[in-house]
Amino acid sequence: MIDIHCHILPGIDDGSPDTETSLEMARMAARDGIHTIIATPHLADINYPKDRLLEAIEELNTQLKRQAIAITVLFGAEVQAHIALEAAENFCLAGSSSLLVEFPHSYLPADSENLIYNLITNKITPIIAHPERNGQISQEPWLLAPLIKLGAKTQITAESITGDQGMTARNCANYLFQKNQVHYIGTDSHSPGFRKPILSKAVKQAAKIIGKAEAQKLVSGYNILLPSATNLQPSA
Repeated sequence: MIDIHCHILPGIDDGSPDTETSLEMARMAARDGIHTIIATPHLADINYPKDRLLEAIEELNTQLKRQAIAITVLFGAEVQAHIALEAAENFCLAGSSSLLVEFPHSYLPADSENLIYNLITNKITPIIAHPERNGQISQEPWLLAPLIKLGAKTQITAESITGDQGMTARNCANYLFQKNQVHYIGTDSHSPGFRKPILSKAVKQAAKIIGKAEAQKLVSGYNILLPSATNLQPSA
């Protein structure tokens, strides 16, 4: 399995605070059957040095090899919507044309359709991060339909599907599944205990709604990873 949304890089944002925490997250992920993680630290500043993220990924992959942990970490970011157009050139996931976009937590901005349209026009596929946890979307999940019609994709949090993020998020996720509006499952893990880096439980739950094959597709990195990336061997 591939986790397209994880805050595993140490000391970058509100995710892993140090290398040992990152390694423990990777151990948990590997035990769960995850072999690739796209590191997606929060990006709120367009001027944030991309090189710092690349160096952190290289160092973490080195540590994973030393510890014989069968995980490969790839480059990415969780980009705040207000800088998404400017960030798209440098912060897409794993060298693809897919950009993980985070809307404000409590509402869907009035200009969201314009943003999605402009990204699509620029040949960028926006992936909306955890919409089921957005305050407005969780109450009015049909608001996503126009964005998806324009070409946006959605990434649902694994723990929302299992109910660990509360019934509101779970109900919204179920609605989106029933409308065929879920495209990826990601952990959005921040630590071994805060949104655990585990996908298998959510895949099993999703399979009850959409079938096993379709559920597995949601954790395959489909249409994100380049052919060379999908053939990567684990670090160990």
